[in-house]
Amino acid sequence: MNKEAAVFSYTDLREWLKLVDSIGELKRIVSADCNLEMGTVAELIYRERPGVIPALLFDKIQGYPDGWRVLFGQQLSMRRLALILGLPFDAGPLTQVDLFRRKLSTLQPIPPRIVDHGAVLENRISGNDIDLLKFPVPLIHEQDGGRFIGTASIAITQDRDDGWVNLGTYRSMVHDSKRLGLFTSSVSKHGRIHMEKYFRAGEPCPVVVCVGQDPLLVIGGGHPIEAGYSEYDYCGGLKGKPIDVVRGELTGLPIPASAEIAIEGFMHPGDVQAEGPFGEWMGYYGDETVDTPVMRVERIYHRDDPILCCARPGRPPSDESLAKCFVRAAQIWNRVEKTGLPSVKGVWSIESGCGSLFNVISIKQAYPGHSRQALVLAAQVLGGAYNGRFVVAVDDDIDPTNTFDVLWAMATRCDPESSIEIIRRCWGGALDVVIPAEEKGHSSRALIDACKPYHRRSDFPPVAESSEKLKNTIREKWKEDIFG
Repeated sequence: MNKEAAVFSYTDLREWLKLVDSIGELKRIVSADCNLEMGTVAELIYRERPGVIPALLFDKIQGYPDGWRVLFGQQLSMRRLALILGLPFDAGPLTQVDLFRRKLSTLQPIPPRIVDHGAVLENRISGNDIDLLKFPVPLIHEQDGGRFIGTASIAITQDRDDGWVNLGTYRSMVHDSKRLGLFTSSVSKHGRIHMEKYFRAGEPCPVVVCVGQDPLLVIGGGHPIEAGYSEYDYCGGLKGKPIDVVRGELTGLPIPASAEIAIEGFMHPGDVQAEGPFGEWMGYYGDETVDTPVMRVERIYHRDDPILCCARPGRPPSDESLAKCFVRAAQIWNRVEKTGLPSVKGVWSIESGCGSLFNVISIKQAYPGHSRQALVLAAQVLGGAYNGRFVVAVDDDIDPTNTFDVLWAMATRCDPESSIEIIRRCWGGALDVVIPAEEKGHSSRALIDACKPYHRRSDFPPVAESSEKLKNTIREKWKEDIFG
């Protein structure tokens, strides 16, 4: 393949996997057990394998038909993210973030296109034939409360009053052959808002859970966008063409036409059951067990030889951590510039901060207070406002993607007494493990000014490093013997 990504040249998950295979980033694993083995293999590869972490395609799974497969690790490399988002391969992470945020700043939503037929309709299951565990649903972590079919999934709901469609990445635990628990962790989640509108009216809430689809839809559903704005329109805008969907036979909800597996049903008012725990994105088990709305499954659609897409959340690196870093950074950069903040040189979310808890913004200081303004904005715009913890401002000589350099700037340019501010009662989440149960929904932010003091910039000690001119001269002279 050319060094640049084939920009949105794939039409479905299977074509995307062929592209991933062609760049050497797909690892096939044969004859694994879905009982803890897949999840542990993924954990070991994510944490212990040197170099690029491949996508993991489990095949010939013990106890299931040949050809039925399970995929982990879709988003865990910059080149796979480039394939998903239509970005060049040969650019560095910060350049790719910049290119993506430019896409976001000019994005024109494109609504989905309703079609009559789609590969997802190759098989229809209803009535007594419904059995969620006919699929190789993994038990991922040892202390999980059950098998979770929805981990790299999208849950499709529609606003009862206004009609807009939401795609949300909410975990789904299998209670039995015909029932799922759908965990919408926060009252601010759009799927939760949709569900409660139906419940207040005394009506069941229609829902479709897809567990294998274009990976762009998972990224769209997994990151915050404004209420009333469908992720289908957002992803269509990114692709530059509409997403093809078919209507669910019972709910009428739009289902990706090329999805691998789609599960259709209803959640009924008052119908709840204890769900969890589950190893979550912060690297800890979430709430022990919570009463969660039950989805009663009435249809299953799937392709021939379906691919069940999974994620293994946990201590980073995990399935979502890199994509969260990338997309949140682009969202923050896009939004702070739209407020009028000048001279932003880069934004990054550090992966060990789980993709949202540790954000860095680099600026070329232009006036007194510029760095503090950058900190406050980065902490509160879309992408940074939800479930944040630390925001660091650095000068433009610091690459925000380089954790070593960021920590160096914090250690040498930051006097804690005068350089750190705390803002309280910010937007937090239900899975934040350090916040007591009675206070969940709020959390604080530490704003760390690791820029050189503005009034001392001209006399601040120079950095002890060679000039770029000298370094380039030495690189050229010794490129054969040392740098070749």
